[in-house]
Amino acid sequence: MVDPILQILVQNGYIDEAGAQDLQDLAKTEGKTARRLVLDQGVVSEDDLLAAMAADRDTEAIDLANMTIETDVTTAIPASTARMYNVFPVASDEASVTLATYDMVDPRISDEIYFTLSKEVKFVFAREKDVTDRIAQYYGDSNESVSDMIKALGEGFADDDSLSNTNANDIASVESAANSSAIIRFVNLILYQGVVDHASDIHIEPFENDFKIRYRVDGALYEMKAPDVKMAPAIISRVKILSNLNIAERRIPQDGRIALTVAGRPVDLRVSCLPTAYGESVVMRILDQTTTSLDLENVGFAEDIYEQITMDVEKPNGIFIVTGPTGSGKTTTLYSILRRINRMETKLLTAEEPVEYNVDGIVQVPIDSQAGNTFARVLRAFLRQDPDVMMVGEIRDLETAEIAVQAALTGHFVFSTLHTNDAAGAVMRLLDMNVAPYLLASTLEGVLGQRLVRTCCRECRQSYEPDDETLERIEMTRDQIGGRPFYFGKGCKTCNGTGYKGRKGVFEYLRMSPPLRELVNDRAPTLIIREKARELGMRTMREDGIRSILDGYTTVDEVLRYT
Repeated sequence: MVDPILQILVQNGYIDEAGAQDLQDLAKTEGKTARRLVLDQGVVSEDDLLAAMAADRDTEAIDLANMTIETDVTTAIPASTARMYNVFPVASDEASVTLATYDMVDPRISDEIYFTLSKEVKFVFAREKDVTDRIAQYYGDSNESVSDMIKALGEGFADDDSLSNTNANDIASVESAANSSAIIRFVNLILYQGVVDHASDIHIEPFENDFKIRYRVDGALYEMKAPDVKMAPAIISRVKILSNLNIAERRIPQDGRIALTVAGRPVDLRVSCLPTAYGESVVMRILDQTTTSLDLENVGFAEDIYEQITMDVEKPNGIFIVTGPTGSGKTTTLYSILRRINRMETKLLTAEEPVEYNVDGIVQVPIDSQAGNTFARVLRAFLRQDPDVMMVGEIRDLETAEIAVQAALTGHFVFSTLHTNDAAGAVMRLLDMNVAPYLLASTLEGVLGQRLVRTCCRECRQSYEPDDETLERIEMTRDQIGGRPFYFGKGCKTCNGTGYKGRKGVFEYLRMSPPLRELVNDRAPTLIIREKARELGMRTMREDGIRSILDGYTTVDEVLRYT
């Protein structure tokens, strides 16, 4: 289905149907909204786009920058609503409120705002900068007070008897509370905070006498102020309603998805509900494609590793494995490679649990073990689909491994992942699965081991001269560091006092060569394979991490923690 904005541009003669479909595909590939893409590509000016949208919705485009807004109008909507949906009130009375926005408003969002305000909602269009400037002017900087707003809302729940006295065993009561404006606003704040803080996961966890809301940012968990534990059933039910899950079913795990636009960015959330002794624990994985680059150049490889990998993945057949723990960026690295080799003349198939990135030109199949759609079964079916390249999310058993090897032997290139501590360990893991050594030796082309380490906050980064104890911990001498300073983050508002902002990869690339293939064929231990690879030029993750320390990206503690 073509985006409404692209349909409007077709109706107004700016593009044709084929151009609209091309732009839709490009927007999906680049992780952008259709509106953002057409403006970036210069397809239409912002003013012309606003005029076309206003005509389509039988409303008007306004010059918000030059309007005078009364204070009582700005109080017509909560700050959380303004920030969450990027809307600003320009008129209000007892029965209705008129909101300025710069994008098309989904009917579900319109209904949700109506639900929150209990008023008729009308929309007008204005320039993006004008809307965001007014929101910042009247509702504060989005970074400064979200946690304070959560705290205030949490305290407000205690004063609302209809919410604080919700009976967790009465489904109708819980559903009613979950659909109340206070709960809707609170859950929206939870989601908004997670997205603007670039969290990878949001954890909502009820305990016997406590209720926790935690965000995983740059690999570390941070706890936010949460309301009374009595509110947990309503908040969790609200998340389940958004995920199209059964709120009456609390005995078995459930999985769902939420697709929404937060602060003008399309975000996909993968939701997992797990029954516990004191209610359901909910974890939402945030898949924000606007913050993830799938360009291989931006993965962070050292130049020599980048050159080796780009050569190896162009081979006509073989197996390429990325290894590391959960959350180390393996899928992102694999998709960056797949995008690199995604060409018109190449058929690419992927099997994933679940599909995390939507990339045009790649046939993606979700794994559903409950339905019998296992990695092995899908991989076997792939061989009948005339592929050139296949990616299987993870090699978990001998059957999957054997099919991958057979695919490589019959002229296909196979990408996959394994959970091992380092690159050399992946070889032994496959041999432990009883893959024949001679087959593995002849098909494996390379193993990339990786970890993600937190990077020093650029706003509060400070240099220092390492002492002898620090150098001893990383097994370096003063001559080896050549007088270069080390860095640490002092802690500031930008990094929430942690000293870290963002993450980068550290890598080791075990590139198969005749000496290594002989060792694999002889079932040599992991240590022997690792040392031979180092002798042939492989840098370990620890050594790559030290390179990041010397380049000022990260700290000694981070490298020692993850490598």
